[in-house]
Amino acid sequence: MNEDKYRMNLMGELESILLATDGSDYSSGAIKEAINFARACKTVLTVLRVLEYNSEFETEGLKYVEAIEKKASEHFDQIRTLAAEQNVECNIVVRRSTQAYETIIEEAKKHRADIIIMGRRGHTGLKKLLIGSQTAKAIAYAPCKVLVVPKDTEIKGENIMLATDGSKYSDGALSEAIMMAKNCPFVKNFLAVSVARSKDKVAEAERNLEKVREKAEQEGVKVDTLALIGDPYKAIVNASMETARDIIIMGTHGRTGLDRLLMGSVAERVVALAMCSILVSKTQ
Repeated sequence: MNEDKYRMNLMGELESILLATDGSDYSSGAIKEAINFARACKTVLTVLRVLEYNSEFETEGLKYVEAIEKKASEHFDQIRTLAAEQNVECNIVVRRSTQAYETIIEEAKKHRADIIIMGRRGHTGLKKLLIGSQTAKAIAYAPCKVLVVPKDTEIKGENIMLATDGSKYSDGALSEAIMMAKNCPFVKNFLAVSVARSKDKVAEAERNLEKVREKAEQEGVKVDTLALIGDPYKAIVNASMETARDIIIMGTHGRTGLDRLLMGSVAERVVALAMCSILVSKTQ
């Protein structure tokens, strides 16, 4: 298996990759995938670490700042070592900010990133439904697609799943999923799901899937479809686990003002709960 070829075909040719890491173990999966994609696409990997701080800590002296900067330096050394083993060049960027997501977006625009790759913190109970406001905001405002990689997961690219609600915000995800299935020879199964909140909405879900079938057929791509009933985020996550998906591809609703600060409950909760990686595509 030519893993580099499959990765290029799976995600498309990536000229600029931004890895946003928080220095924790939860970034391990994202680091590994970012290095793999950078190697496959023969591009320099930009690694961003945002050191969050507030004025109260600053007034207590330099010890706090020195401690987090030392920890960040050690984290970068680990990433450099992993990247060097794969012959990947890293461009390290350290920024201090009170709002991590703003800095991530600034750097993505500055480097004209094709993709932002980031990890996801682990939670239990009710907290598990939220991925963290900074992560949610980064995905909501990102100028490019975002790949969220849970800790210890691997993208094999064999079984992919598109989650669509039929809206214009799903169009980018639809195109992305079809591109993966068409160009990557290692994709064994392409499944599209649409969720109806109640039985009387099933016809709408079926229409969403018919749109997928028509576009896939135009590209010569085979797709299996599944109309589900229930709470969308639960149905999508359950379907991904029951069918052993490697990656979920979905869009996020475009919003303005305060509403845009959250991706929308469905996308946010899927990102928070899915056992596999999630690619959040943007409709330009």
